[in-house]
Amino acid sequence: MLVAELVAIALPGGRAFVDALRRVWDDGDAAFPVDSRYPPALAQAILDAVAPAWIVGNGGERVRRARGRPVDDGDALVVATSGSTGEPKAVVLTHDAVAASAWATSERLGVDPAADLWLACLPLAHVGGLSVVTRALVTETSLTVLPKFDPDDVMASGATLVSLVPAALRRIDPAPFRWIVLGGSAPPPSLPANIVTTYGMTETGSGVVYDGVPLSGVDVRVDDHAQIWLRGPMLLRVYRDGFDPKDRDGWFATGDLGAWEPTVGHLTVYGRQGDLIITGGENVWPEPVERVLLTHPGVADVAVAGLEDPEWGHVVTAYVVPADAGAIPTLDELRAYSKSELPAHCAPRRVVVVTAIPRTSLGKIRRSELVR
Repeated sequence: MLVAELVAIALPGGRAFVDALRRVWDDGDAAFPVDSRYPPALAQAILDAVAPAWIVGNGGERVRRARGRPVDDGDALVVATSGSTGEPKAVVLTHDAVAASAWATSERLGVDPAADLWLACLPLAHVGGLSVVTRALVTETSLTVLPKFDPDDVMASGATLVSLVPAALRRIDPAPFRWIVLGGSAPPPSLPANIVTTYGMTETGSGVVYDGVPLSGVDVRVDDHAQIWLRGPMLLRVYRDGFDPKDRDGWFATGDLGAWEPTVGHLTVYGRQGDLIITGGENVWPEPVERVLLTHPGVADVAVAGLEDPEWGHVVTAYVVPADAGAIPTLDELRAYSKSELPAHCAPRRVVVVTAIPRTSLGKIRRSELVR
């Protein structure tokens, strides 16, 4: 009896990657996309932890790896999380979960396999980029895969459907696309009508809530502590180490806080539990403050976090990349700017000037790495 194995695919985005994924699935095995941008030591550590039995490199041939661990029948993918809140985990998704995600997404977007063309231009080692490939394969919709995001190549692709993150969206003209699926980090405050904002994570096989409304088959609830729980056929089976994070009824605790309006079926996501800043007894979520500060002409990029303070408990702190190093916005200026749109307690009380904001490859802020 053949045992299903895990095959690491260490190929850039393109036809060769898609062909390798097809071969893995045709052989009854599961695929683990390797992030080619990782330094060698980190890539080796992740491979050792995930333990694929084979690796497919640039030559296209499988090479056997020592100490590989099998997968279960029906497993399709092992995908590393972005690691924005700690060490990456390896999520196991079954073929049924991949198909459920593909069909639910396609139903919501009204995808026509005979007319639409998906463009994959985000990293394929993360679910935001990989799910574009898998939903195109499942639904037999035309697909173009780029090795990386390039604005000119995106605009020349002729695609009708694309998945992007906000940083990429700012570099293209969104008008030619029928739908742009926007995920990763917080969206900008103003969006064209052809953009759908998504909420989801690796454990949910990509976005499962579009513009606040769950996809078909997705259940949402918010507990007494405001934590969001999700359930649906596209959720992970287990993590690669065998741990199943779902409860006995199939609910997955996301670690995000939000509000669920069951009468209208709408979810509002506030942010990660650990991101909430409590200052002087007031709750402040970083993302609304970041959205306002990003519109300031003197701010090129910004992240907001709470710093411990003996008087306030924590103070709202803005880590600012200035647009002009010779004209750095002052604290008073940024406080006044924030208070023009947000309550006074949301305005930053400290500003830290930095050269870059630490982010994941999908644009999520790594708040644990901000300068303290």
